[in-house]
Amino acid sequence: MWFETAKLAWRAISRNMLRSFLTVLGVVIGVAAVIAMVTIGNGTTAKVRDELSRLGTNTLFVRPGQWGPGRASAEAKRFTDNDITAIRDQVSGLRAVAPINRGTATVIAGGANRSTSVIGTTSDYLIAQDWELALGRDFLPNEDRGSQAACIIGETTRRELFGAADPVGQSIRVSNVSCPVIGVLAVKGQSGMGDDQDDTVIMPLKLHQRRIGGTTTISSIVLSAQDGVSTAKVQADVESLLRERRRIAIGRDDDFSVNDMSQIAAAMTGTTMLLTGLLGAVAAVSLLVGGIGIMNIMLVSVTERTREIGIRLAIGALENQVLTQFLVEAVMLSIFGGVTGIITGLALAYGVVIFLEVPFVASPTIILLAFLFSAAIGMIFGYFPARRAAQLNPIDALRHE
Repeated sequence: MWFETAKLAWRAISRNMLRSFLTVLGVVIGVAAVIAMVTIGNGTTAKVRDELSRLGTNTLFVRPGQWGPGRASAEAKRFTDNDITAIRDQVSGLRAVAPINRGTATVIAGGANRSTSVIGTTSDYLIAQDWELALGRDFLPNEDRGSQAACIIGETTRRELFGAADPVGQSIRVSNVSCPVIGVLAVKGQSGMGDDQDDTVIMPLKLHQRRIGGTTTISSIVLSAQDGVSTAKVQADVESLLRERRRIAIGRDDDFSVNDMSQIAAAMTGTTMLLTGLLGAVAAVSLLVGGIGIMNIMLVSVTERTREIGIRLAIGALENQVLTQFLVEAVMLSIFGGVTGIITGLALAYGVVIFLEVPFVASPTIILLAFLFSAAIGMIFGYFPARRAAQLNPIDALRHE
């Protein structure tokens, strides 16, 4: 019975292939949009997680001011060398404490030049950021003290200034400072914010303060906790110490922020997942539009085939059989649209993730849900036209022109 019903349904659909295709187009677009949006969103989330994990799960960032909407930080007091010393001496469980001053400067080597990010820091910076060297060495103690110039450059800076040549031992000019290159950083790629982390020059903090920044203060600090040490405890200890040093009264808000890397990662991945869900929900609306299209065409089909329905009822077909036939037609249309939409959505998502250079992370759950939802749309929106066909009076149907 079901095989014969499916054959009759396919015969009815194939009579008007163009109309059938246009009928399921809404379902195809809806399913493809949902799968593409969710797959692209999952890939973006995976890339953000990967980029943040490169910074280390036991990393904390300390900045002056409270960061966030409506929170001013420009007026907040910056940190000093004494703050760095106090954190090193009084906070236990730290693997590295790296003060940072960051800016932009023109870097020149031979006849090449480019504007790049310049970071003033200490030898602890690479430890805190889990950043390895591809060539050369880290800063020596006398270089950390600023008594001797030295620079470590990123891979992008090396490529733009030196091409394929080995830059170690050669000199570059950073703003007005002549600086020998002592090392090249391993490739890190783009950050979660889209910045090229390899387009950078790192120099000793004292040298940066004296010759580049013109200040003795420190704009931010990167901390790395030892393995097995709770970053929450380190965060609490640092906050307590800085409140005391900055003489913040009880009940007053901090004029600095200490952010755990895991908190930043959770916030960013939560945001991308929320956006993915919203985009998927918006795309799912087109599935409803496709369902309405199926219902409209099936109503037209019932009207066109009124005499056929009357003949079937007159020769003994049951109402349930007529209802089943039209319901199967609607479900076949929606399933065809669902399968086509899945293939289209995966192909579209693959092309976009290749262009965006993010991982291809297809969700079997979403694919299955999209397929089941498309089939459910056929049943729901096809039921009303099928019920109308089944309830036709045979005599009135036979009279229909």
